[in-house]
Amino acid sequence: MKALVVGGTGPTGPYLVNGLLERGYEVTIFHRGTHEIPEIPPEVEHIHGDPHFLETIEESLAGRTFDLAVVTYGRVRYLAQALVGKVGRFVSVGGVASYRGYFEAEALNPAGQLCPVSETDAVVDSEAEHRFSYLIAQTEQTVLEHHPEAAHFRYPYVYGPRQLVPREWSIMRRILDKRPYIVLPDAGLSLVTHGYVANLAHAVLLAVDKPEASAGEIYNCGDENQLTLNQVVEVVANKMGASLPVESMPWEIAHPARPYTNCPSTHHRLLDLSKLKQQLGYRDVHSSIDALGLTVDWLLENRPTPGGDVEERMQDSFDYEGEDRLIGAWHDCLDKMRAVPFDVVTERPHPYAHPKKPGEKDHRNR
Repeated sequence: MKALVVGGTGPTGPYLVNGLLERGYEVTIFHRGTHEIPEIPPEVEHIHGDPHFLETIEESLAGRTFDLAVVTYGRVRYLAQALVGKVGRFVSVGGVASYRGYFEAEALNPAGQLCPVSETDAVVDSEAEHRFSYLIAQTEQTVLEHHPEAAHFRYPYVYGPRQLVPREWSIMRRILDKRPYIVLPDAGLSLVTHGYVANLAHAVLLAVDKPEASAGEIYNCGDENQLTLNQVVEVVANKMGASLPVESMPWEIAHPARPYTNCPSTHHRLLDLSKLKQQLGYRDVHSSIDALGLTVDWLLENRPTPGGDVEERMQDSFDYEGEDRLIGAWHDCLDKMRAVPFDVVTERPHPYAHPKKPGEKDHRNR
């Protein structure tokens, strides 16, 4: 059996490639060749070409046929079109940003997605609403139109080795730089589905293992248990044998946190994984806490260069003087607000009666 993996060298790629090899596939990867990694075994064939344009896809894959294509990179809608008649099974990866409200919470009423978000919830259906989300949603439909037996996966934010924009590094560098605190918006209590690289690859490979059950289906995927950003900070700090106190601020002024919040607001963005678990039997390969620890280990072994490409992509300025000024102003604001008189009852009694003897009322005459 022959399998084509489009991509193969990104965060989930090596897990997919090696998982297919373990299943007995002869694997070929189609990518631009700009990121060759040692995790890809030497027996894997490389086709170097551009998977973003129909003409370059057709040129690169001319005369080739495969039993399976796992498409994780490039323009999936063009790949779906070009691979008609060339592959027996088509499995593809898109993203959760197709859902209405993911980028623009106010597009929903009430604002924000109703969680957990299932595969049947509305996707963006016009460019006017949000062009990027619309294109993602249209790609899903293009895949199923050209390959009715396909399986398509909506990847959440991916974390782990080789992530191009590792949010964990924002936390880790502040620990390494011995910062006394980290700014989080709204106490960092948002829940946003993330997926560890090995867990997401495992989900995709389940569709390879169960072609009949997954035929024509779209799946959410991600870790079974999700951590708030506040918990992520705590887990990362614990793994590094450190502590990093949180400075909570309203989203509107928590500017330093934008790079590691990864969302345009603090609304929850939590996916329902019931379909993936029930139809394909998905369970995490690594728990979310263990996966974060593995991510920390990898980043410590592969530390991004300060001010280098990774940090430039992250858009985290690590402007500690600016953070200190912002936190100082916020503390001044809190002091002023605490001085504003406002009477409020801070202890509410239990609403049910607690009589001491039969037939009597309790001490609150209830």
